[in-house]
Amino acid sequence: MTWTGQSLPRVEDASLLTGRGRFIDDLGVRPGTLEAAILRAPHAHADILAIDIAAASRMPGVVAVITGRDVAALTTPMVAGLKVKVQNWPIAVDRVRYVGEPVAIVVAADRYRAEDALDAIAVDYRPLPASMDPIASLAAEAPTLHPTAGSNLVSDRHFSYGDPEGAFAAADRVFEIAIRYPRNTGAPMETFGIVAEYDPHEGVYDILANFQGPFSIHTVLARALKVPGNKLRMRMPPDSGGSFGVKQGVAPYALLIAVASRIAGRPVKWIEDRLEHLVGAVAATNRVTTLKAAVTSDGRITALDYDQVEDCGAYPRAPEPATLYRMHGNMSGAYAIDNIAIRNRVVLTNKAPTGLVRGFGGPQVYFALERLIHRIAVGLGLDPLDVIRRNLITAGAFPYRTATGALYDSGDYGAAVALAIGDGRLADLRERQAAARRAGRSYGIGFTAVVEPSVSNMGYITTVLSAEERAKAGPKNGAQASATVAIDPTGSVSVTASSTPQGQGHRTVLAQVVADVFGLQPQEIRVVCELDTGKDAWSIASGNYSSRFAAAVAGAAHIAAGRLKDRLAEVAASQFQARAADIVFAGGKIAVKGESGASAPFGRIAGLTHWSPGLLPDGIEQTIRETAFWTPPELTAPDGADHVNSSLCHGFIFDMCGVEVDRVSGRVRIDRYVTAHDCGRVLHPGMVDGQIRGGFAQALGATFLEELAYAEDGAFLTGTFADYLLPTATEVPDIEVLHMESPSPFTPLGAKGVGEGNCMSTPVCIANAVADALGVADITLPLTPARVAALAADPEPAPPAGAARPQARAGDRTLRGEGSAFVAAPRAEVWATLLDADALASLIPGCHGVRKLSPTHFTAEVTLGIGPVKGRYTAEVKLSDLDAPSAATLSGSVTGALGSGGGSGRITLDDAEGGTRITYVYEAAVGGKVASIGGRLLDGAARAIIGQFFAALARHASPKRPGLLARVRALLKGGRS
Repeated sequence: MTWTGQSLPRVEDASLLTGRGRFIDDLGVRPGTLEAAILRAPHAHADILAIDIAAASRMPGVVAVITGRDVAALTTPMVAGLKVKVQNWPIAVDRVRYVGEPVAIVVAADRYRAEDALDAIAVDYRPLPASMDPIASLAAEAPTLHPTAGSNLVSDRHFSYGDPEGAFAAADRVFEIAIRYPRNTGAPMETFGIVAEYDPHEGVYDILANFQGPFSIHTVLARALKVPGNKLRMRMPPDSGGSFGVKQGVAPYALLIAVASRIAGRPVKWIEDRLEHLVGAVAATNRVTTLKAAVTSDGRITALDYDQVEDCGAYPRAPEPATLYRMHGNMSGAYAIDNIAIRNRVVLTNKAPTGLVRGFGGPQVYFALERLIHRIAVGLGLDPLDVIRRNLITAGAFPYRTATGALYDSGDYGAAVALAIGDGRLADLRERQAAARRAGRSYGIGFTAVVEPSVSNMGYITTVLSAEERAKAGPKNGAQASATVAIDPTGSVSVTASSTPQGQGHRTVLAQVVADVFGLQPQEIRVVCELDTGKDAWSIASGNYSSRFAAAVAGAAHIAAGRLKDRLAEVAASQFQARAADIVFAGGKIAVKGESGASAPFGRIAGLTHWSPGLLPDGIEQTIRETAFWTPPELTAPDGADHVNSSLCHGFIFDMCGVEVDRVSGRVRIDRYVTAHDCGRVLHPGMVDGQIRGGFAQALGATFLEELAYAEDGAFLTGTFADYLLPTATEVPDIEVLHMESPSPFTPLGAKGVGEGNCMSTPVCIANAVADALGVADITLPLTPARVAALAADPEPAPPAGAARPQARAGDRTLRGEGSAFVAAPRAEVWATLLDADALASLIPGCHGVRKLSPTHFTAEVTLGIGPVKGRYTAEVKLSDLDAPSAATLSGSVTGALGSGGGSGRITLDDAEGGTRITYVYEAAVGGKVASIGGRLLDGAARAIIGQFFAALARHASPKRPGLLARVRALLKGGRS
């Protein structure tokens, strides 16, 4: 092979770097296409008592306003992987269950008018208690999200492999660790996008969406839309601005926009904005894990016991609980452990539904397992590296069957570790650590060893069902990749594949692989990635999720090209009067071996089927087009004892890092990071290096910055990049990447996946280093400076007896402030203004009118913009504790499509020279979408709005200054103005 294995320039880059990429929002739409905007719930849990759409429907340009009942009338609930009595609608019907859940859709001539119409929809909610913590949600007294399900616990499975009970009974030591892995997401540059059209004559839905891959979801959507699969056509744009797994979450929105098109009678387009994406798109599961290990005195692990509680949010949406079960065959990681017990529970909470995020399942499993390895080493007084090496699967054991059923294809884990620590790398780290500690600085070294699974077995998800339930449902297993290679009459070669890239470089690698088969230049191969389920070859088990491109999709293209090559060799042999075994493909020609052998340009032989099909040799099929479907036989269904080979390929990663921790600021500086990878055969070294570095950068976000946070009442707290922080180039250090190759015997090209590994290995490697630096046992992500500083700080002294210490609540969004203002008017006039409804209407920022219900009770309609969030609210204000004209207490609440809030304040009026001095103190709490914009922005906005009110009050109540003409007349008369 000439080209495969080289770092050729990427075909994709020229258009992307010059702004010529074709993303979904760049593509033209049919004339008359409408645009949609989605109204989202401001409450985490509430009954919908009424939705008034009359005003919105009458607004100019509005074509349709669609509610959950409209959607329910045309669809059925989406199916889930769990057998649970939950109606899984893509929009709230009678109850909202998370902040950001769709409540209504406005379809209008353009997005601007659709967004304006959202403000005119009035929704009457009855708030309910929210269940936010996965462990608390298990309690019998916890608020139940779906009464039909009976509880928030929707799955509880126990597994036992080997003899874990006996191993724990015989153990020299037992170690235990408890981990709460945070919720985070992929945050791709391009958000979700959909263009849908319904053909009422044929009953066909045509959906263009930037899915990561519609394959496994196509059947779910067709069923929900109540059409056969051949009446749901799904198309992908040529380019997609990243996914990292989360664009599997486009599915429910595809359903909504498809229904909107049917109701509106025209094509409908929807592009998600960033606020919507953070609050409502899928997230990685926040898992609570308790892990125990039975250990010998020399550090050999004989058994593991997992108790995993998976928070899947408000709905168990397909393909969940994939994140919980994707790693089921790999629960022992890179270690030879024969005895494993597992309890898996899936629980629902009032958060956005979860889905696939890069490495899904891996970060959650390995953070617990590799932290426990470090804990074992510390507890036994051993070097963590020695504990890792002592437990690694040996090179001679491959293919290796794990206790839970995975078949590890190839590897030499010990050699990979030796590669990483060799050439003085570990010795240098040890020296750096010793020097730093001698100088009084906190320096730690972390290690981690993980197995990276790829090409997932679609049957792994069915492990959530009992063997009896699986038998009733029928076997589910395998993975499938398809690719088509076509040759036109001029001999030009084109390739399509059942894979939808999001920037990985699929076109470049497929061109390399196919060019090698035919002896052509890669630039002669045209690769098309605009997948269309209506005409292209695909399967429900297709796609490029779970790092299956290099191992599966590129392999399928290699097989398809090889079949055409074999037939072309027979054609050439007939033309040259030679044996097919003597035909070679090289240098753009098809020739007979030997210096004097006959030859012809590739195009002449390749195009023969087009021009002279009658000249094909007997028994030779056409050479125009070949589609290959590749299915690995190793991926069987779970057996009766719940063993499952959950993935086909298993790469290996060993990471090592040194970090220095500033105990005062909490800053963690990565001094050196080494990552060694065995991903089988490397098809494009440059892209593999890019995947590793990209995964490392994303893992830094998960380690130090990223957490989708919620308040206790369910308010979403991280709805902008001011509070949901992502790493930038300045935060990502350079790393040393090392490679070794253990080709997989199970894949056509010997390749394994490599795109997700550092998302699994890096967070725990750094956490182990921080734990080593600070000498602490418990580490919780993300490692923000405040959290690290708290770990490093000395224990605080106990408070004096009887002293009360204020307790800050997690996710507190309470705004507190005080201030003063001067009004050049007597107290009595200022007091009268505060009780005058007409005057208040002109004073309150964004007010559309004030209605006086009683002398001390007012309601108002206001439009407020806070940062990127703008909306219309209904405000209710009451005055109490009146001490006219000196003081009053104001209390009130606001509700609107974008959030809710309430609070109180005390206003005091004092005489001052030339007028009245007003002082005030206030305390208010906010929820819903407004709460998501970040505390600093909210604080600043609150102060600005209050400042605007008092500035307007000062202008209104102050004596009017004479106009210019009056002042000129006064000057002429010798007066003063």
